[in-house]
Amino acid sequence: MLNEEKAVVVFSGGQDSTTCLFWALKNFQEVQAVTFDYGQRHRKEIEVAKTIAHDLGVKHTVLDMSLLNQLAPNALTRKEIEIEQKEGELPTTFVDGRNLLFLSFAAVLAKQSGARHIITGVCETDFSGYPDCRDVFIKSLNVTLNLAMDYEFVIHTPLMWLNKAQTWELADQLGALEYVRENTLTCYNGIMADGCGHCPACKLRKRGLDEYLSKKNGGSK
Repeated sequence: MLNEEKAVVVFSGGQDSTTCLFWALKNFQEVQAVTFDYGQRHRKEIEVAKTIAHDLGVKHTVLDMSLLNQLAPNALTRKEIEIEQKEGELPTTFVDGRNLLFLSFAAVLAKQSGARHIITGVCETDFSGYPDCRDVFIKSLNVTLNLAMDYEFVIHTPLMWLNKAQTWELADQLGALEYVRENTLTCYNGIMADGCGHCPACKLRKRGLDEYLSKKNGGSK
């Protein structure tokens, strides 16, 4: 049954957030998307998000978060920083405070729009050790936001316990597998769809897709 309340999706135009956008459209009557411009090295990410929102008929807001690049230089915003992960350290793609800030600003937007529900594509199963993708962080922040604004937010994380193959499966169940595969941007090198095939994001995406398609095709014989 469709929830008649409003929802806001934290939206980057990538595989995970686009799957979450389709999930939100299936579960909520009124959905809007918010994208954050934090100086990411590939401006195409924002354009892709705008295009997808337009395709799906979703109101879309882009918020300026360039201060994040000033505070926390990282491989997603600085071309001179290599994408790598040394043993015992977080990947250079980790942006300190990103999900904390994104969800906080999304909550302000949601309250101003009369929405209680916030959807984000964070995941603890296939993540790279990012502390702000953990379920305990999301639950803690949900309580903090409710107290900070005296408002009953509900943060939804449809992908929290799914691996990448299961995320592709969810997209398929939502009737969006081909759309997500062909129209999203996950690649750290800014190449749409299947991407460069070499960066960590592309490898994870491809491995999950191959696993899901193998399971799907094997099960249909």
